[in-house]
Amino acid sequence: MGRIIFDTAATLNGFIADDSNSLDWLFAVEGGEQPEPGLFPADAVVMVEGSTTYEWVLAHERLLENPERWSEFFGSKPTFVFTTRVLPVPAGADVRFLSGSVAEALPTIREAARGGDIWVVGGGDLAGQFLDAGALDEIAVSIAPVTLTGGAPLLPRRVEADRLRLVSASAVGQFARLLFEVRRPVGS
Repeated sequence: MGRIIFDTAATLNGFIADDSNSLDWLFAVEGGEQPEPGLFPADAVVMVEGSTTYEWVLAHERLLENPERWSEFFGSKPTFVFTTRVLPVPAGADVRFLSGSVAEALPTIREAARGGDIWVVGGGDLAGQFLDAGALDEIAVSIAPVTLTGGAPLLPRRVEADRLRLVSASAVGQFARLLFEVRRPVGS
């Protein structure tokens, strides 16, 4: 069975998006627009994201007007979007909408992954739901040299030190790259 990985960028003070749910702060960092090779989970065969992330990418990259660009970001990977609303889909994109709990959706997501890795792109609350369901295996964060006064937190959960094990820390361009293994709660 493949791993479920939350891999994202965050500010030095722990935000993944600003108060307007924008990632413009990230793209202003040297290397933020075109991340270094190897920063994203190369073995991920399925992507999962929340509706806020999905809508921001659609608008920012104008993917509805330029659907051919979808493959630049997502390739041919199935992309699952958790939402309670009807959202548009770029022509030719493999977007699958889910509602309900992560625990209920896990069999569908894992079936699509066929044993490959699953990349939780964002947001932080969705990643937290995977953590709550005992399904998150790894957290990778690229810390940018930026601070914000507010916005969407990296992981809006209390997670004790016994749940996370630092695997590696490295400098990648202007980013500090941290990789944590998620440990199962004691007794589970």
